[in-house]
Amino acid sequence: MNAEIEARAAELRERGVAASAAGHPVAAVRYLRRGLALLGWTGPDDKPDSPHLAGRLLVSLAHAEAERGRVPFGLALLDEAERLLSGDDLGVLLQQRGLLLLRLGRTAEALPLLDRAVPLLAHEPVVQARTLLNRGALHLHAGRVRAAVDDLRRSRRLAYGERQYLIAAKTVHSLGDAALLEGDIPGALRAFDRAARGYRTHGPGVLPLLLMDKARALLAAGLAGEAGRELDEALRLARRQRLSQDYAEAELARAQAALAGGELATARRFAARAAAHSRRRGNEAWATLADLTALRVAYATGRAPGALAVRAVELAGRLRRLGLRHDALTADLYAVRALVRAGRHRPGRLPTARGAPLETRLLAYLARAEVAVAAGRRGSALRDLRTGLVELHRHRVRFGSTDLQSGSTALGVELARTGLATALDTRSPRLVFSWSERSRAQAFRIRPVRPEADAETVDAVAELRQLHKLLREAELEGRTEPGLRQRRTELERFVRERGWQASGAGESTAVAPLDEVAAAVAAAGRTLVVLIGGRPRLTALVVHGGSARLADLGDRAAVEEAARRLVADLNVLAGRRLPDRLREVVLASVRRQRAHLADLLLAPLSLGDDELILVPVGWLSAVPWGVLPPLTGRPVTVAPSASAWLRAYRAASAPCTVGPPLLVAGPHLQHAAAEVHAIATLDPASRVLSGPAATVEATMRGLDGAAVAHFATHGHHEPENVLFSRLDLADGPLMAYDLQHLAVPPRQAVLSACDVGRTVVRPGDEILGFTAALLYAGTTSVVSSTVRVPDEAAIHVMIAYHRAVSAGAQPARALAAASLFSLSGPLAPFVCFGAG
Repeated sequence: MNAEIEARAAELRERGVAASAAGHPVAAVRYLRRGLALLGWTGPDDKPDSPHLAGRLLVSLAHAEAERGRVPFGLALLDEAERLLSGDDLGVLLQQRGLLLLRLGRTAEALPLLDRAVPLLAHEPVVQARTLLNRGALHLHAGRVRAAVDDLRRSRRLAYGERQYLIAAKTVHSLGDAALLEGDIPGALRAFDRAARGYRTHGPGVLPLLLMDKARALLAAGLAGEAGRELDEALRLARRQRLSQDYAEAELARAQAALAGGELATARRFAARAAAHSRRRGNEAWATLADLTALRVAYATGRAPGALAVRAVELAGRLRRLGLRHDALTADLYAVRALVRAGRHRPGRLPTARGAPLETRLLAYLARAEVAVAAGRRGSALRDLRTGLVELHRHRVRFGSTDLQSGSTALGVELARTGLATALDTRSPRLVFSWSERSRAQAFRIRPVRPEADAETVDAVAELRQLHKLLREAELEGRTEPGLRQRRTELERFVRERGWQASGAGESTAVAPLDEVAAAVAAAGRTLVVLIGGRPRLTALVVHGGSARLADLGDRAAVEEAARRLVADLNVLAGRRLPDRLREVVLASVRRQRAHLADLLLAPLSLGDDELILVPVGWLSAVPWGVLPPLTGRPVTVAPSASAWLRAYRAASAPCTVGPPLLVAGPHLQHAAAEVHAIATLDPASRVLSGPAATVEATMRGLDGAAVAHFATHGHHEPENVLFSRLDLADGPLMAYDLQHLAVPPRQAVLSACDVGRTVVRPGDEILGFTAALLYAGTTSVVSSTVRVPDEAAIHVMIAYHRAVSAGAQPARALAAASLFSLSGPLAPFVCFGAG
C-alpha cells in the first residue's frame, strides 16, 4: 500500500479522535469516513488496505456515530472492526464497546468489558487513561464513589504524563461529580470550575456536559432557577453540536430543575421530550428516568392519586430491572405518598433509604411521616420529620456561601411544612413554636465564613464597581449602555459563582427553646408575635409575660393582597410629585389597606401597649409595620425568626469595644451632606465621609467595629442578584457582597434612603438583600425602609432618630419616636430589623 495514503489515513484518524473527544461528533464522522475511504473500506465485508488501521478507524467511528445518536450502528461498526483487528487490539475493542453500552445505560454489561480492557491497554497509556475515565464514570453512576475516585486519579496521572490535557480536564470534571455524590457541593463546584478552564483551552465542545453537572450541583443546593439557566445554555450548545445523548440528558435535567422551581408545565414538557429522544436512541435507562420525573410532576398536580400509585409501582419495577435502585426507591416512595393521599395506604414496612442520595433520604422521611399522620401517630411523624431536617442542616453547614445556605432550605420545605401543619393540629403553642423555628431562616443559625479574596475575584469586583459607577452616570445622563450591562452581568455571575465554592465551617447554633425566648422577651418588656402561614388563614403565636398562646388571624390571600397594594401605593407616593387629585386617590387607598391589614392581622391579637417583636412570613417581610394605625408610634422590631432575634438581642446587650460612629453621604442625593453633618453634631467623635472622601475603601475601614454606621446614599435593591444590592458611593457602589469581608461588623446600621430594606424571600423564609447581609454579618440592629423614601422626609426622621439614640434610647424606641417627626406624618416607612 502507498505509504503516503496510509499516513494521510492515520492523520485523519487522529483528527477524528480529537474532534470526537472535543464534543464535535459530526466533524469526527467526516474525518473518519474519509480515512476509511482512502483505505478502500466503504461497508461490511470490504477488504481494505491496511486492515489494522481500518479497524482502528472503525473503532473511533463507532464512538462518533454513537454520540450522534446512532448507538446500535456504532455497535455494529465494532463488530466489523473486530474482523479486521488482531488480538493485540482486544483492549481497544473492549473499552469502546463498554463505553457504548455505558452510553445506552446498560452498565451491568459495560463494567466487565471495561474491567477486562484496563490491563490489556498498558501498552497504550492514552487509551488506558480514557478507559479508566469511563470506568470511573460507570462507578459513579452506580454510586461506588471510592472505586470511581481511584480510577479517576489513575486516569489523571496517565493523562498528565502523556500531555493529554483534555482527558485530564475530564477526570477533574468527574472528580467533581464524585464530590457531588458525597454531598460536597462547594468541592464539586471548585472541580467544575477547574475543568471548565481546561475545556475552554483544549475542548470547548465538552462544555455542555459540564454545564449539566454544574446544574445538578445547583439543584442539590436548592437553586432551581440558577440550574435552569445553566441547562438552557447546555441545551443550546448540545443542539448546535448535534450531541444527541447529551441533549436528551440535558432535557431531563431541565425537567427536574423546572419541577424543583414549581414550573410544572415546563417540567412535563421537557420530561416527555427527554423520554422520546432517549427511546429513539435505544437508551431505555434514561427514558425511564424521564418517566420518573413525569411521575413526580403528576404527583405535584394532585390529580388521580390512586392511578398514580399503580403507575409508580410499575415504574419502580422497571427502574429496578435496569439497576437504578435509588431511582426505583424514589418511585416506591411516591407510590406510598399517592396511596396516603388517596386514603388507601395500609401500615406496613416502608422501604429504607440508607445509602441513598440526600434528596431520596429526605423523601423517605417525608413519606414515613405522611403514613404516620394518616394513622394518627403524630409523635412518630414529627420524629421522622425532625430527623430529616437535621440531616438537611448537616448538609447545609458544609456551604460557606449564604446564597447556597439559604437556597438549600428549599430541599426541606415539604418536611418543614408537614411538621408545622402537624404541630398546628395539636394546638400546642410549645410544639408550634418549635416547628415554626425549624421552618424558617435556618441560614442565620450557621456560623458565617469570611471568604478568601483570590486575585481573580478581587479584580472582578474592582471592575464591577467601576462598571456600576459608569452605568449610574449613564443613567443620570439618559444614556443606555448595553455592552456595559452585559459585562456587569458576566462579572456578577463570576463573583457569585466563586462564592458558591467556599466551604462552610460546619458549625451552627441550635434552635432557641421557647422558655429561653419567652424569658428574654419578658425581660425586655416586649411581646413577640410570630406569623405562621401554610394554611388558608394565617396563625399567630403570641409570646408575652413568659407564656405563649395561638391566635387565628385573617385570610392569607386577603392579607397578602392588602400588603402588596399598601407597598405599591407607598412607592407611588414617594415618587415624583403627583397631581393633587391623584395623590388623594392614592392616599385613600393607603388608608384602606392600612385599616384592612390592621383588622386582619392585629385586631385578633389583643396586644395591649407593649413593644413588639414581629417575625413575618413570606411576602409580609415587605410590610413597613410602623404605618399601620395600631403600631404608629409604638416600637416594633422585625426579626427573621425568634432564634435570630434572641441571638441579636444577647449580642446587643453584651458589653464590647466599639469604634466611633461612621456617617456617609453618597453622591447625587440632595440632602445627604446636610443630613450627615447635622447628625455629626450629636457626637463630636463621629467620622464623616462626604463628597470625594466617601469611597468604598474608606467606608469599609470605618465600618469595621463602628458603634453605628449611617448611610445617606442612594441604594439599589437587586431582586435577581441580591448579593449585588448596593449603596452608591463616590467611587462606585458598596455591595452586599462586600459586607462578608468585614472583620467586625458595625453594632448598628441605618440606611436612610431608597428601599434597600427590601429582601428576597426564599422558601423557608430565608431572606437575602443588603439589610439581610448586615444581619448575617453580625450587625445587631438595622434601620432601613422596605419602600421608597422621599429624600426630604428622611432627614427629619433621621436627625430625630440619632438624637434619641444619643440620649440612650434603643433603636426600635428611637425609630418609633422619630417617625412622628416625618413630613409624611404617620407614613414614614422605616423598619427596625434585628434586636431592636
